[in-house]
Amino acid sequence: MKMRELEKRSGVRREMIHYYLRNGLLPAPARPKPNVAEYGEEHVRGINALRRLQTERRLSIEEIKQALNGNAAAIPSDALVFPQLDALVAARMGADESLVLVSSIKDRNPCAEKDARTLDRIGAIEVKSRKGRLFVSHIDAQIVGLWGDMRAAGFTEEEGFDPEAVSIYVEVAKNLAKAEIREFLTRVSARHSTEKKAELAQAGLTVMMSLFTLLRMKGALKELGEATL
Repeated sequence: MKMRELEKRSGVRREMIHYYLRNGLLPAPARPKPNVAEYGEEHVRGINALRRLQTERRLSIEEIKQALNGNAAAIPSDALVFPQLDALVAARMGADESLVLVSSIKDRNPCAEKDARTLDRIGAIEVKSRKGRLFVSHIDAQIVGLWGDMRAAGFTEEEGFDPEAVSIYVEVAKNLAKAEIREFLTRVSARHSTEKKAELAQAGLTVMMSLFTLLRMKGALKELGEATL
């Protein structure tokens, strides 16, 4: 598609699209001829992800650039950021490149590599090895970092805790995700295009993620109260 259609599809003016391109946040367009640029669906997806990160998650361009470049310390702790970050990296370079170096998480979790291997073994994350170095997705990097937070809070091996404790969530999370998608697909009107369904799904699941967190917190507090009576 040409720039005019990309503007229409994304709802973003060409000046801003060129700004994203100059900052390396979108893949370069194909150039079949000199002075002719052609854009694809990856540009639409990338622009949509960028706008969500800017308007919904209030991230600056510099913060997004740092996160995309694998700087784990720059990745916000807001879990709702990660789907957009991964979508943006996938649009920019391909899904397989949406990776963070595990060793870059050591400031937050000094045992990052050991914990990553354990979390990978129980199916909580997926670790990829390249030339002897370990990589994970942005979402998985946050999971490894969160276990570092748990250890810093006192949930250490000496107290009987290790990353295998996460295993209680793995199957529950997978089953919940399947149920959410089935529920969504049965309710979304058949008249919508695949692209519109995906857009609605992303917006809806983002809200439902927050709702589930609150419901889970309520349940945990109730169980804790009953257990201490």
